[in-house]
Amino acid sequence: MRLFVALNLPKKERDRIYRKARLLRDEDLPVRWVGPENFHVTMKFLGEVHPDRVARVEAVLERVASATEAFEVAIGGFGAFPTIRRPRVIWVGIDPSPALRCLKQDMEWALATCGFERETRAFHPHLSLGRSGQDGGAGVFRGLDTLVAEMEYAGAFKVKSLDLMQSHLSRQGPRYTILSSSHLNTGR
Repeated sequence: MRLFVALNLPKKERDRIYRKARLLRDEDLPVRWVGPENFHVTMKFLGEVHPDRVARVEAVLERVASATEAFEVAIGGFGAFPTIRRPRVIWVGIDPSPALRCLKQDMEWALATCGFERETRAFHPHLSLGRSGQDGGAGVFRGLDTLVAEMEYAGAFKVKSLDLMQSHLSRQGPRYTILSSSHLNTGR
């Protein structure tokens, strides 16, 4: 099973982002755009996981989530990895608040007890809007930097759960399903 841990946004916020990103989709760019139903914030990619290990992963996520107070994160700013002139991923940013960074770190340490390597790269939370092909060619993304700089978006959502997701790959693109949700502490 191809699994990852994600934060899922409410449908209303996903739809708002999708509408705003229409300016990007209307450009003639060699990008495979992500549908709003697949918008999420990847917290950790687990890769291929044997079904026998899923219950342990779920227990670890439950422990981390229940020890974490629910919190709000801000959404805003469009950009691309690795660069806006030769993007592989076009995204909208998620504020790397202290609460979000702590959740990420706690999750990394806890999942290490299940045999998953801790991530050593810097954490850049984002929501992927689209992915470009291997090589768009010189100048194919000309003007994207100006367009992105002129786009404004401000949103927020409350992080209420860590979701264990399964990725189903196909020729039509990936499809994601939630296997389980571990709810953060709401103080009730």
